[in-house]
Amino acid sequence: MMVLEFTGTVRATRSGPVDTLADVAGMTGWARAHAAELGLDPGFTATEQLRREVVELRQSVRALFARAVAPAPPSSADAHRLPEFAEALALVNSAALAVPLAARLEWPDGGVPTTRQVPSGDADVSARIRAALASAAIALLSGPERERLRVCPSPPCVLYFIKEHARQEWCSVGCGNRARAARHYRQHRTA
Repeated sequence: MMVLEFTGTVRATRSGPVDTLADVAGMTGWARAHAAELGLDPGFTATEQLRREVVELRQSVRALFARAVAPAPPSSADAHRLPEFAEALALVNSAALAVPLAARLEWPDGGVPTTRQVPSGDADVSARIRAALASAAIALLSGPERERLRVCPSPPCVLYFIKEHARQEWCSVGCGNRARAARHYRQHRTA
């Protein structure tokens, strides 16, 4: 799910927090990896202004995710740097409205017809990227998956995820293993 990957561009590693979009090269690489979903040419290159605008949108989406998982605590990665809810909501909505999308029918030879959302007007690349990402966030937050949105409780992790089954507690098996190992260590250290 692209919007989860987008919010996951802030993540934790053993050496600390990492921001994939911290520089133009990272933004360019991430956008190229999602070129089809964002309607970009494979040779896309970001600018510093586009990177700043996309990071501002990401922080707003993360603020909305933090509200969606409440009363659970938000991701510890950047909770102290998130915009206020009203500001975040306004930014996401305005980004989505900046570029109206239209359905386009794609029907490959011998294939099944599909619908793809494409920008319906001429807009700069930053507005198109932000509109696609904001629209994806709006779809998740206004749909049934919002109820399954969680923040990973593993101590070093900072990711949001969609809970796929009733017993799922962590974003990944690795986070679950780290959390269980930490719990085991705490129980045996104090015993």
